[in-house]
Amino acid sequence: MTWPGCVPEHLAPRRGGDGSFSLWNGDFREGFHSGRGALREARETFLAPSQLERFPPGTPLKVVEVCVGTGTNLAVLLEACAARSLHLEWWGLELDPRPLQVALEAGEFRQPWQPTTLLALEQLLEKGAWQGEGASCRLLWGDARHTLGELLRERRGQMDLVWHDAFSPQRCPQLWSFEVLKAVTELLAPEGRWISYCSAAAVRETLGLLGLHLVALEIPAGLASAATAWSGGTLASFSLPGVSPLWRQLTAMERDHLASAAGEPYRDPSGTANASSMLQSRLAAQTAALACGARTSSSAWRRRWGLAAHR
Repeated sequence: MTWPGCVPEHLAPRRGGDGSFSLWNGDFREGFHSGRGALREARETFLAPSQLERFPPGTPLKVVEVCVGTGTNLAVLLEACAARSLHLEWWGLELDPRPLQVALEAGEFRQPWQPTTLLALEQLLEKGAWQGEGASCRLLWGDARHTLGELLRERRGQMDLVWHDAFSPQRCPQLWSFEVLKAVTELLAPEGRWISYCSAAAVRETLGLLGLHLVALEIPAGLASAATAWSGGTLASFSLPGVSPLWRQLTAMERDHLASAAGEPYRDPSGTANASSMLQSRLAAQTAALACGARTSSSAWRRRWGLAAHR
């Protein structure tokens, strides 16, 4: 369902399955959140596997969010940290201020949040920074491929969490390249966690090549598991994640997927490539890998595992 109102033509307000406010991006032809809704996705995919209960009250919690969008993830995080008396230090990487602006102008978006949470989002939109009791937030506007360098110089190896919430790799490969994933994982503390809704083979293969341990997030309760959605996302860390009902080890099918052409990483050495050129370069790399036997075909992988759907 859409809401009426004057918004940029490439953005269309939507209501998720949980009734929460979201947006559809006409340029990318993709929603900002999954069909289950923005609030459920923020809580189930990002907040729950972060396990804030690991941190004693009063602990500084350092978080980077790649792509802030409507600000829903941050709003959930701010209120969760306040409830646990954690001191949140947050950095957001975002190119376009319009999704946050549209969200803050919508009563449906504003309704669930505490006044302090809304003030934080408003100040971030207006000034790029907010300082409150128990939290400090900074928004780095611009292409994340470039603003990451500034953050790395200041905060390398310090982050407890990286929440990676860019549009999907096929739509926005610039933010899933080997180079970007290398930079964001270099921000992680030794026990830090990289978390995303994404379970694409190219992303998981890249994280593994960078030395991280991977687990698959379980599909949230109440959602049917389809052949093309066998996990609810990915958690990666330089330390081995413990056992949890929120995630599981990659299956043999998933590990085999990483060795197929689908596991070929996206690459952007210059940090300036557009989506089209990156997809073309990756296709060339896949073709070369198949020709020399370095990778198996995705179609052969699907046949091995009895999967009819394309992924």
